[in-house]
Amino acid sequence: MLRYNEHGVDGLVSRKSPGAAPKLNGAQMSELRGLVLAGPDPKTDNVVRWRCRDLRAAVIQRFSVAVPERTIAKWLRKLKLTRLQPRPFHPKKDEAAQEAFKKTSARC
Repeated sequence: MLRYNEHGVDGLVSRKSPGAAPKLNGAQMSELRGLVLAGPDPKTDNVVRWRCRDLRAAVIQRFSVAVPERTIAKWLRKLKLTRLQPRPFHPKKDEAAQEAFKKTSARC
């Protein structure tokens, strides 16, 4: 009734509700993006690649905000980050040993 009294018939048109307030502000979202792009540190983060559950734990630790893993996935999509990953490599790989193996192995 209040909307009708203030705006007439146009006030009765359904409006989009504002929804819940965002859990992270813009600065925190950009920090999350930087965290994802930098990748995890195996020594401090105890992971070799980010998964949603790992990022969830990092968000809880850094921002004191608990959200489901699905929300982390939505945030990554909102930040235009994909789930594609480069092929993993061993940190102790030896280029010289690989080349020597290629030279001595039989061609198929």
